Amino acid sequence: MKKSIRNGIIVLASCLVVASSLGIWIMTGSQGRESLSLETAAVTRTDIHNSVTATGTVEPVTLVDVGTQVSGIIDKLYVDYNDHVKAGQLIAEMDKVTLESELEQAEAQLSSSKTEYEYRMKEYLRTEQLYKKELVSDAEYDEALYLYETAKNAYEQNKASIVGVRRNLGYATITSPIDGVVISRAVEEGQTVAAGFETPTLFTIANDLKDMQVVADVDEADIGYVAEGQRVEFTVDAYPDDVFTGNVKQVRLEATTESSVVTYEVVISASNPDLKLKPGLTANVTIYTLDRQDVCAVPSKALRFVPDTELLSKLGLSVSGVPAGTAASGTVWVVDGQTVRPVSVSTGVTDGDVTEIISGIQEGELVALGLKMAVPEVKSQEQQERSPFMPGPPR
Repeated sequence: MKKSIRNGIIVLASCLVVASSLGIWIMTGSQGRESLSLETAAVTRTDIHNSVTATGTVEPVTLVDVGTQVSGIIDKLYVDYNDHVKAGQLIAEMDKVTLESELEQAEAQLSSSKTEYEYRMKEYLRTEQLYKKELVSDAEYDEALYLYETAKNAYEQNKASIVGVRRNLGYATITSPIDGVVISRAVEEGQTVAAGFETPTLFTIANDLKDMQVVADVDEADIGYVAEGQRVEFTVDAYPDDVFTGNVKQVRLEATTESSVVTYEVVISASNPDLKLKPGLTANVTIYTLDRQDVCAVPSKALRFVPDTELLSKLGLSVSGVPAGTAASGTVWVVDGQTVRPVSVSTGVTDGDVTEIISGIQEGELVALGLKMAVPEVKSQEQQERSPFMPGPPR
């Protein structure tokens, strides 16, 4: 008896579940038909962008390392970090005692060789006159000529040597080659510098910090889209709320490979009137490879829309006309009252989401994008079958 009652309850419960599922299907089916609608969008004016991102370093446009070509002791320093200097301004001096001594020695050698040269020249001229009169032998004439040529060569050599000594003395006075700002100072007064195999750097001077540049590393997959003159926006961590602008100045051909990643350097010019950009800052760069502003555009899916006459008729809309697009144009379907008609348009650039419309339709016209159906919210079977008198699931 109990077994038959239990079976009856199970059958009754199964019937209730089937009936409730059928009712839900009928309700959702009717709601789905009623929620079918045509999605449209107006032709508007907008900006179309494509961009490439990269990171780079802020650098001065002109950066000069000032060094010395002579070895010695730094005697005096006249500038420090962040000092503004002019071209030709004295910025440091080296100890000149040794160089002045070398100059005096070179001058003495020059004077001695000059005296010897003048004496040997006079002696040669006298011997030459006597030789023409056959009053001296060939050996005496040859000896006089030899001594004259030797003295002449020594004099010319000493004249050349003294030029180098005087120039080295001039190198002991270090001046700024450009107008700019001292970025770094690598020496102190009393420090000895040796200019043996390479010129030691004493100062680094930036030309004008109001005109900076960003050297960005662009990936090889994106470098083909980058060209000179493109607009650039970038930010730095020091001023996260400020957006700086610039233009692509140069795309360098030399590739850099690091950890199997190939990048190319792109130089971006940037104005820095407020002097916020400092040398060495890391810049997060956005290069606009496509930058069309204030153009007529429609969503790209409007060009892919194909009307369904039967479904549109259920919405009270009729389709008129046949698409007449060519290979160089596209077709959009314009919604005009209760009519959907095709219009051939000329398209321009696209960023994937929107497409520029060059001609064919006017701003403000409605174009069809597609049919959409609102999906009603359906309770789960567990929520539908749960009794209000039963406890809920554990939290």
